Amino acid sequence: MKFGSFLASHALRMGEKDAVVSGGERIGFAELEASTNRIAHGLRAAGVEVGDRVALYLPNGIAFVQAFIGIIKAGALVVPVNLPLSVPEIAHLLTDCEPKAAFIGSSTAAAYARAAEGRPRIVRIGADAACAADLTLAALMARGQDEPLDLPYAADDCMVAYTSGTTGRAKGVVLTQSNFVFVNGYLNGYHWRLGADDVQLCTTPLAHRTAMARLMNMILHGSTLVVMARFDAAEATRLVRDEKVTVFGMVPTVGRMMLPEIEAHPEHFASVRVMTVTGEAFPLDVKRRLADALPQVRFYSFLAQTECGAITGLDSSEAFSHPTSVGRPWPGVDVRVVDADGRTLPTGEAGEIWVRSGTPGLYSTMRCYFRRPEETAATIRDGWLATGDVGRFDADGYLYLMDRKKDMVLSGGYNIYSKEVEMALMSHPAVADAAVIGVPDPAFGEAVCAYVELERGASVDAEALIAHCREQIASYKKPKHLLFVEALPRTSTGKVQKAVLREQYAARTAA
Repeated sequence: MKFGSFLASHALRMGEKDAVVSGGERIGFAELEASTNRIAHGLRAAGVEVGDRVALYLPNGIAFVQAFIGIIKAGALVVPVNLPLSVPEIAHLLTDCEPKAAFIGSSTAAAYARAAEGRPRIVRIGADAACAADLTLAALMARGQDEPLDLPYAADDCMVAYTSGTTGRAKGVVLTQSNFVFVNGYLNGYHWRLGADDVQLCTTPLAHRTAMARLMNMILHGSTLVVMARFDAAEATRLVRDEKVTVFGMVPTVGRMMLPEIEAHPEHFASVRVMTVTGEAFPLDVKRRLADALPQVRFYSFLAQTECGAITGLDSSEAFSHPTSVGRPWPGVDVRVVDADGRTLPTGEAGEIWVRSGTPGLYSTMRCYFRRPEETAATIRDGWLATGDVGRFDADGYLYLMDRKKDMVLSGGYNIYSKEVEMALMSHPAVADAAVIGVPDPAFGEAVCAYVELERGASVDAEALIAHCREQIASYKKPKHLLFVEALPRTSTGKVQKAVLREQYAARTAA
């Protein structure tokens, strides 16, 4: 099953019904179907073939959705570029995936030009007329025709989603249309009863996996997608009221920021029937206040990962009975907790979480890491994907996260790997070593805290180091807290003891 067949069906049945609403503009399913077919033909005329990669570096809006679908209809793989990424991070993506073309806009053209400098020519497609590019989106569509391209049936790969790693270098996760049909078409539909009558609100960047799920639900279920250019609680409230939003997907940070609006004007949210949350543990106090203000809403929280989609979930009936759990496995998803040798552990014992859902690439598990066979083999073992998270099951089958094997900070719905931040800090000449941990944050769930050991005789202040990080990595990854130490605590073998740093930070906060 391919996205194109879903969209073509929606266009025939629903025609002018809104597919996407954004920034005062609207596009119906019939127009979305025709325009994305023209983009696919235009990409082929520009030299993009089946299996090529195309970077998508655009802000939220209808053009992002059109380009996304058009790339996949051309048989190419979308490479979403998150807007907060730094120039060096974007340069790494371009070097790693070698895109044939890139969609850029006026707001992203300058950063893209710096990232692409010195690399083989990539066809630049400007989403707006003011963007300096080889082609405009309008010119690309003018080259095409309304009928779909005929693609090989086996052409199922649709995306290279980059996720950071413990080495500090982002690696591409190859996802297929089958992956999204299973997770968003089947699992989301099964749990949340999604359909063509639903209106979804997207509050986060479309290049981020939580917003990508809302986009997929539009394609697969025929629901209307309302996209915010950037999140603002008052504007979100207006959109929910005026567009009669029924499904509100959010990361917990958005939930915290929405609470004052929801508690002040619950009547504006009368149309909402489902709220979904992922990205970090859903704080119990936020969940209780939301439930009290909106008694008609069913709340769902779930554990998900780019490499293996949705894993476990809690529905409204379990939200308060098991508030510290990430839920029970979803239908079609097998979950094990294993020891260091891959042996299943007894109930109650903590180990690494492994996930399986049939042949990789056909259900929820990624097909592979892009051009990284050794890392793929180390992560997918006999169909089981090693998540890197540590957890335990209770007697009723509820899963509890205990720790992150991959040393990751989860802030505002974004994964931030400590190694990335440590490498950025250590690229400064004054820094001898650095260790990064996640610490509690009232707004974002967790925040980055860096402990820094300076070179002998060197001097630099915290503000300068944080500014240096902003040049090396995305701004949301930079340390919020930076503390200088004479020496980092280490084991007898020289390994930094991050547990000690967490204890020190907790004691410091308490004091």
